[in-house]
Amino acid sequence: MARLSVRQWSLAGLAFCVLMMVVALGLEHIVGLEPCPLCIFQRVAVISAGVVFALAAIHNPAGRLGAALYGVLGLAAVGGGIGVVSRHLWLQSLPADEVPSCGPGLDYMLDILPLQEVVNMVLSGSGECAEIDFLFLGITLPGWTLVGFIVLALAPLGMLLSAFRER
Repeated sequence: MARLSVRQWSLAGLAFCVLMMVVALGLEHIVGLEPCPLCIFQRVAVISAGVVFALAAIHNPAGRLGAALYGVLGLAAVGGGIGVVSRHLWLQSLPADEVPSCGPGLDYMLDILPLQEVVNMVLSGSGECAEIDFLFLGITLPGWTLVGFIVLALAPLGMLLSAFRER
């Protein structure tokens, strides 16, 4: 697998990002599950990784520097998603009496607060992010999202392997 080109790794990562977003949007619009603020941040991480993969596929750098740069950027986007989903899973694991109270909606916060304060409030968590609305095979949606991010991390790691393999 390490013999795949940067473009091939990028297209695989982009395809997986599209799959993750199709599932998320399907759960929202078909099943009727409303995303909490942390779910929305996880979607931002998936989209960010997808943008990096799309740019890498279009550019298809021939040198090690370009491949390494796209690999690091992709890994940063995926790592950010893993961080957010880990926070989400931690909130869901709290006992009911330790769950933070529900705050204002994300749309409202974005309208009245600076972006950095919104990010701090969302990452500190709210009661709605601790709710478990859906289980599949005994795993919550953030648990499946973590699995998705771990699989998605293979693409930027593959790009890094492509950058540093012998030419």
